[in-house]
Amino acid sequence: MITNEVILKSLSEVGSTVLLILAGTVLIEALLYFILVKWVKYKYALPFMLLAPAAIGLIALVIYPLIWELRLSFTNMSLRAFKNPEFIGFKNYVRVFTEPVLKQKMFFPLFGQTILWTVVNVTFHVGVGLFLAILLNRNMRGKGIYRTLLILPWAIPQVIAVLAWRGEFNFSYGYFNIILTRLGLTPVPWMTDPTANFIAMCLTNIWLGIPFMSVTLLGGLQSISTEYYEAAEMDGANGWQQFRNITLPLLQPVLTPAILLGTFWTFNNFNVPFFINQNELESSDIMVTGLFRAAFQYNRYGFSAAFAFVIFTLLMIFTIFYMRYTRSLKGAYES
Repeated sequence: MITNEVILKSLSEVGSTVLLILAGTVLIEALLYFILVKWVKYKYALPFMLLAPAAIGLIALVIYPLIWELRLSFTNMSLRAFKNPEFIGFKNYVRVFTEPVLKQKMFFPLFGQTILWTVVNVTFHVGVGLFLAILLNRNMRGKGIYRTLLILPWAIPQVIAVLAWRGEFNFSYGYFNIILTRLGLTPVPWMTDPTANFIAMCLTNIWLGIPFMSVTLLGGLQSISTEYYEAAEMDGANGWQQFRNITLPLLQPVLTPAILLGTFWTFNNFNVPFFINQNELESSDIMVTGLFRAAFQYNRYGFSAAFAFVIFTLLMIFTIFYMRYTRSLKGAYES
């Protein structure tokens, strides 16, 4: 039970942490000021002083944990070897591909499930999002209201939205099965059937992801001058030709990072697969939930660290391939 004493103690700990961070920032800035301004008299001292706290934060919160995790991936650290883990080289990386990453599921079937999950969701995010963005880019009444309603799924905290959706997939009183029953159809066991559970995951994530893609692409569409379309109409181009030769090429600088972000977020989406997969069906797990289970349910810490770097490498390869071979970040005049 949470009491006033616990709350006050927590607030005092947070306050002391904030004060410690502020004191450290002031100390660093003062030190840089005396070194760069008073001593060296460096002309560009101000940019370094402004960037120093952010750089130190990145080193402490991102770079150091990555280095620590990389070191951990070469050890046999687990609950049995928690205090004194032994160095075992690349054995964890070999085990990722040769041993089950879950209780039964191997790496490549799990990777295939993740690819299917990502492709289905990103395809619907981009397709439906672009369709809605084109609709909202036209002159219409109540455009601001429609945009507000469209962004609501993205504005709701994801965990709350996912738990609400999970309730709607309940076999007895969920919205979907109530509708199916009134239509004379058989209720679907969304939480126990592997295929139905995977479809439920996709439906939830599609609903959550379309608003971001729509708003992002709408901003890109609004940056395209109408003069291009007017000239195309004078040349006799139809709607599809205008979309293919004007909209898509000029939208690529916005579409490419949006697809990359959508792919990363979907590939690493934890909340939807974890909470919708209430019964821990391995047929509904993706790589990031498999990583979580390996680390915090099966307590295979060294193995999980190696697994995390495998996922990171796969995403890095995809990014390089997508940006290099699609040439999507180049301007329309270079295409």
